[in-house]
Amino acid sequence: PEGVAEGFRQIAVPNMANAVKKISVQKGHDVTRYALTTFGGAGGQHACAVADALGIRTVLVPPMAGVLSALGIGLADLTAIRQRSVEVAVTGEGVARAAEVAEELAEKAIAELGKHQGDVDVTRRAHLRYDGTDTTVAVQLGSADGMTAEFERLHKAQFSFLMDRPLIIEAVSVEATARSAEATLPTVQRTEPAAPIGTVRLYADGWHDARLYQRESLAVDQVVEGPAIITEANSTTVVDPGWRARCIEQGHLVVERVRTQESAEVGTEADPVLLEIFNNLFMSIAEQMGVALESTAQSVNIKERLDFSCALFDPDGHLIANAPHIPVHLGSMGTSVQEVIRRRAGDMRPGDVYAVNDPYHGGTHLPDVTVITPVFASDDPHDPGEILFYVASRGHHAEIGGLTPGSMPASSTHIDHEGVLFDNWLLARDGRFREEETRKLLTSARYPSRDPDTNLADLRAQIAANAKGVAEVRAMIDHFGLDVVQAYMRHVQDNAEEAVRRVIDRLHDGENRNEMDSGAVIPARFPCDRANRPAE
Repeated sequence: PEGVAEGFRQIAVPNMANAVKKISVQKGHDVTRYALTTFGGAGGQHACAVADALGIRTVLVPPMAGVLSALGIGLADLTAIRQRSVEVAVTGEGVARAAEVAEELAEKAIAELGKHQGDVDVTRRAHLRYDGTDTTVAVQLGSADGMTAEFERLHKAQFSFLMDRPLIIEAVSVEATARSAEATLPTVQRTEPAAPIGTVRLYADGWHDARLYQRESLAVDQVVEGPAIITEANSTTVVDPGWRARCIEQGHLVVERVRTQESAEVGTEADPVLLEIFNNLFMSIAEQMGVALESTAQSVNIKERLDFSCALFDPDGHLIANAPHIPVHLGSMGTSVQEVIRRRAGDMRPGDVYAVNDPYHGGTHLPDVTVITPVFASDDPHDPGEILFYVASRGHHAEIGGLTPGSMPASSTHIDHEGVLFDNWLLARDGRFREEETRKLLTSARYPSRDPDTNLADLRAQIAANAKGVAEVRAMIDHFGLDVVQAYMRHVQDNAEEAVRRVIDRLHDGENRNEMDSGAVIPARFPCDRANRPAE
């Protein structure tokens, strides 16, 4: 039974870690540079394992962690927030108007706080965006030059690009805060280290004898070596093997990894628990690619409409996993990858990236551009080894040329009428983005792109998303080993195939006829061999 319980935990821990990764990538943070803080009664039970999954080496367990949210509410300052749309340019006149609105809002926010008006701090913010876009960044309301510099710094950090467009103050907000009475939390006074109150059996990758401590009895700077369990009235902290907890004067537990985490010893035979773990890990790679693409893209189509898809493929270009993005992209993207493999065999190098939007080779329509990156065994250009995986991202470019703006003319009779064709196009070579050559392709076609700058910016974002996928694949290989990752790649594909075949068991033959406006009829027949379970 403990093996089953451990299996549930092994599935839950990567899911928790992947959620943290997704949010952090979205905001441009590297989680390995931070400590992990726990809250809730069960947070401390999984903290070391989640930290290991994230590559974090320090965990902070605050006092009263089990009721931390309630404690925070009780100690929180009273606040009142007001916001109003202004839609003015970041000029002297526009900033002056924004400041007037901010003062009006501040008066209302302060009045709402009532008796606390005498001790109120007011923060005034301007919500800026580029003209023609919808994504705002909040900065402190100040001078036009100061706000512009702060906006550019924050925008560059979050989205990885700047635009040559005027800035607009979309809205002004104020936050009035009445400081609550200073709360003094009890500190640790004990100086004599506490002895464990007993020893219990702990299952963490096998059975261990874990020392049991009561948190309130720990002394300042007392160190507890893992495996150990620290209990208190509202939560439990598990100190895993290889970790060490230290109690500091403020009452926090600082839990740190003291031994290098060993590579996971996993066999290559299919295991139900590990199958679920790897399925989630492969999908998480595609999801993180999507977050990176959304964060770094420039066009409204990709950044805000989220018209993109990301996926991971095996060395033959067959799908391993995808994020839940756009279905029509995902069904055909593998064909684009396979076409690149077929035509570029023997010529690929580390740092190479390819672009395809050809509907005759897995594309959907020309605005959907697929960017494909091979993942080599090594980045060494002289000895890269074999290609292990491919990562790919497909994004709908709002403009790619053609007869009409938007590149989807209803009257088109030739592929050129939709715009610029990327047919197995070398987008980057040896890690260098071929910007000049790609711009020439975009602007010299029969019906060239009307916005090549945005095309290039979105292509850079797709390259960055693929780079995130490559990094995550390498991290998985470093953790589990190449043999295991490749084995579970096949297990995931086999499991997906079997799941589809089981659906075929329940299907019946079907046929349909669709009549077009011209009178032409398209017949479709779907035979199902329920005995052998193929689909034709």
